[in-house]
Amino acid sequence: METTGLLDPFPLWSILPLTVVFGLASFEFGFRLALYRHQLHQDEKESPVGGMVAGTLGLLAFMLAFTFGLAGSRFEDRRQVILSESNAIGTTYLRAAMLPEPMRMEVKNLLREYVDLRVETVQQPANLAQALSKSEELHERLWAQAVAVTEKDRSPITAIFVESLNEMIDLHATRVQAGLRSRVPAVIWIVLYLLAILAMEMIGYHAGLANSRRSIAAIALIIGFSLVLFLIADLDRPGQGLLRVSQQSMIDLRKSMK
Repeated sequence: METTGLLDPFPLWSILPLTVVFGLASFEFGFRLALYRHQLHQDEKESPVGGMVAGTLGLLAFMLAFTFGLAGSRFEDRRQVILSESNAIGTTYLRAAMLPEPMRMEVKNLLREYVDLRVETVQQPANLAQALSKSEELHERLWAQAVAVTEKDRSPITAIFVESLNEMIDLHATRVQAGLRSRVPAVIWIVLYLLAILAMEMIGYHAGLANSRRSIAAIALIIGFSLVLFLIADLDRPGQGLLRVSQQSMIDLRKSMK
């Protein structure tokens, strides 16, 4: 089953505006705090605060780069495992042609059904649990055919078919792990958002100490950081959003099976 991420309760489209709102609210809080301290006649130099703001922004940028790299590498893993699985299914389908009848036709029909299920699951992610159960059922039926063939014929031809089928089944587990369970850990999301809120508060505080009006540049900075956070969230949700792994290799494989 799918592992729930920390931000999964929120629709993907809502993460960007919510992050912008939190950033603006944090900036405003820091700005008003600086004005309040100034009214109490507490003198505080801008230079030390500016250095601390730069350090906090650098730490936030480092965490964003680290998390983006983590989500990006897992996105690439999902892309690679789909290609590997397509190749494994295609190899199994070709080797099935060497099996005796009626196993040959039965195995080919099961493999076609298996690829159809793969493509439909991506198009209809709501039926994920049912698709995983159906995949395991097809694995059992395919393996039963392999056992039946092996009992009748232990030739090298049968052995290479069983080998490719075994690889195909193993790649299913790899794809489930890469596509559903490899998510950005919740603790990283918590630290990332806490750092973002803290950085925006410090920017607002520094602006308040400088007794400057709210700058459009601060809004642009908040939107920029929010966009990066949104892209990370998009990468972390397989089958959703703008960044999706292409299923073209599986679609091409199904066409070749006709």
